[in-house]
Amino acid sequence: TKDGVSVAREIELEDKFENMGAQMVKEVASKANDAAGDGTTTATVLAQAIITEGLKAVAAGMNPMDLKRGIDKAVTAAVEELKALSVPCSDSKAIAQVGTISANSDETVGKLIAEAMDKVGKEGVITVEDGTGLEDELDVVEGMQFDRGYLSPYFINKPETGAVELESPFILLADKKISNIREMLPVLEAVAKAGKPLVIIAEDVEGEALATLVVNTMRGIVKVAAVKAPGFGDRRKAMLQDIATLTGGTVISEEIGMELEKATLEDLGQAKRVVINKDTTTIIDGVGEEAAIQGRVAQIRKQIEEATSDYDREKLQERVAKLAGGVAVIKVGAATEVEMKEKKARVDDALHATRAAVEEGVVAGGGVA
Repeated sequence: TKDGVSVAREIELEDKFENMGAQMVKEVASKANDAAGDGTTTATVLAQAIITEGLKAVAAGMNPMDLKRGIDKAVTAAVEELKALSVPCSDSKAIAQVGTISANSDETVGKLIAEAMDKVGKEGVITVEDGTGLEDELDVVEGMQFDRGYLSPYFINKPETGAVELESPFILLADKKISNIREMLPVLEAVAKAGKPLVIIAEDVEGEALATLVVNTMRGIVKVAAVKAPGFGDRRKAMLQDIATLTGGTVISEEIGMELEKATLEDLGQAKRVVINKDTTTIIDGVGEEAAIQGRVAQIRKQIEEATSDYDREKLQERVAKLAGGVAVIKVGAATEVEMKEKKARVDDALHATRAAVEEGVVAGGGVA
């Protein structure tokens, strides 16, 4: 591997004093990797130059604090200059080139990343996973997908795929457990009159309510499918609100004084299609207004900026992707585990470099800029 941070992680010196310096430079490479995902070799070379020249200045009698302030000012000036030099990177060809160079000139990786970005947009989530074969693959999930499946296999209407597929359904979102069918009757009757299927996404649907929905579906009175809402606690409330924004519906929540019995068709969301299998639910082409979706995305972005933990940040970014684009998974193929590890690191690097290029543009590489 030629990846700076991968090489640095393996370095451990016997001399404790020397090792202290090595650990400091490793920290530089690691921080660069966390912030940008690539550029670790450059960061290491710059760190060496700053230390070498800085020590010369201190040895010649310069005040270390003045030196640090000077370095800070120089960094700010250099960053501004680089921003001025940068060229935007927006078309698919340029994206593929950046990915190719970052992946040690592997063109297939560059093309895969460009294709993934085309499919899910610049905001979409792109993840890298171990593949099962020798070839690299790209899997794309369009629309919003969450990890909850049907609550009863009796809802399945496509036995060949073991899935529930509903065309142009109404979507009922409830932030509560539904166990009494009586409170659902007005909505069910309205949906049956409209002649459309219904998807129920609630904290849970159980007992008599679930049994009645199954019977109605099997008799063909009204096509229904029920799933649990994704997440737990506050995150579940937020995700239900995301789905409501995407589908143009309202979350029926007793916290804001809404009762399920009084829900009307206007409170229900709608989508072009909903596919539910054993473990996942995918909502395709929700009818929510673009302005409302963008507003919701901007709101979550603000939370990302203020998030203190990496876990929260990651979950919030997933929510942005589900609202804004979709999710793409690059499955890395290799012959051995060692090759897989090295290739996966390269693809990760290439992905980060490409994201940075799309966000901030590119400058001439190889230290020229």
